Amino acid sequence: MALDSTFDLEAHRGGRALLPENTLPAFANALSMGVDTLELDVGITADGEVVVSHERGLNPDLARDAQGGYIAAPGTPFVKLRLDEVRTYDVGQIRPDSAYAKQFPEQRAVQGTRIPILKEVFALVEKSGNTRVRFNIETKIDPNHPDESPDPQAFVTRLLGVIDAAGFSGRVMIQSFDWRTLLLVQKQAPKIPTVYLTLQRGSAPTHALDRATDWTAGFNPADHGGSLPRTIKAAGGAVWSPYFGDVNAGQVAEAHKLGLRVVVWTVNKADDMARMIEIGVDGIISDRPDLLRRVAGEKGIALPAGTPVSP
Repeated sequence: MALDSTFDLEAHRGGRALLPENTLPAFANALSMGVDTLELDVGITADGEVVVSHERGLNPDLARDAQGGYIAAPGTPFVKLRLDEVRTYDVGQIRPDSAYAKQFPEQRAVQGTRIPILKEVFALVEKSGNTRVRFNIETKIDPNHPDESPDPQAFVTRLLGVIDAAGFSGRVMIQSFDWRTLLLVQKQAPKIPTVYLTLQRGSAPTHALDRATDWTAGFNPADHGGSLPRTIKAAGGAVWSPYFGDVNAGQVAEAHKLGLRVVVWTVNKADDMARMIEIGVDGIISDRPDLLRRVAGEKGIALPAGTPVSP
């Protein structure tokens, strides 16, 4: 895939600092404001529907039952629920006093909001008349919890089927920490760019420079000079998407030499956004697309036009 010179301004989960994550109200807000890409996550229900959710199941910090009570942890995986069951839960407000609520105190609640299916997000974009916005769709699949999602092949087949049926194949990227799904996308839909997510720090890193992990589908950076960009290039990726705290200007330059784009996640502070733009990243995923627009504009980046739409 040729390097595109345009900057990619991505609304993380639709912009979850502003409105309930991965919901039609959030995506409508992002479209109305103007972003290049809607970043979202998907899982698959027991009856094969592609639902939009960051967790592999119902999130106890988000999902309230018909009686208005937040569900108990850990939350049932979607693969064990039918869509009609998933739809009974309200995900329009973060559980008050939770760590998540403290992280996004300004998020506006939208009572009665349901978990959408991917098809509805595509329909919302069509309704908005926005012919340019793209989708960065993450497969929520964990090699360490195989019982909580379909196997990689079944997952990819369902997802590609929905994308294809909606006619959005030319506007989609597929991302994952679980590289097995990306290799399958490359085989089954070679025109769709694949985005290789990585995390090297914290208590639960998914990737290491000296060995293959459960997430890397057998690829070992040690076989590629200890370089994640070179490993991703060898795997067939188009975009490297590292945690922003893991990346420096040298690695961005190395990725560019290989023909990879670099899109960092999840950047929510203005000074971090400015620093990432300065080291040459090709895009930023943010919970604050409003703030990212401001910082990018100050850096002379052309901003995407908004297409006002209601959910």
